[in-house]
Amino acid sequence: MASWKEITTNEEWEQALTASVSKPIVILKHSTACPVSFNALQEYEAYLGKTPNPEVDYLLVKVIESRPVSNQIAEDTGVKHASPQILYVKNKDTVWNTSHWAITEEHIHAVLN
Repeated sequence: MASWKEITTNEEWEQALTASVSKPIVILKHSTACPVSFNALQEYEAYLGKTPNPEVDYLLVKVIESRPVSNQIAEDTGVKHASPQILYVKNKDTVWNTSHWAITEEHIHAVLN
């Protein structure tokens, strides 16, 4: 079972973005105060609990607690902030993103596997 790693600083985000050149990343932007975001987190974890793509690093940022990181992700990727939101970044480019109820285990699997 794979698991996600929480990032809480802009430095961690910059390292992850740079590392996406050699290993893609998926990042879930999660609001700890939102029921829709809670559902998205459950879907993310369901995907990770089965057969996630091992060629990807999985990350999470809590948008309320780590607002500067969330804002930097939006700026660096050019993807307008939403919460919940999932982004797939490869070679520092966002190749897929979606938000809200579209974040499902099946949707993540279809994109990554």
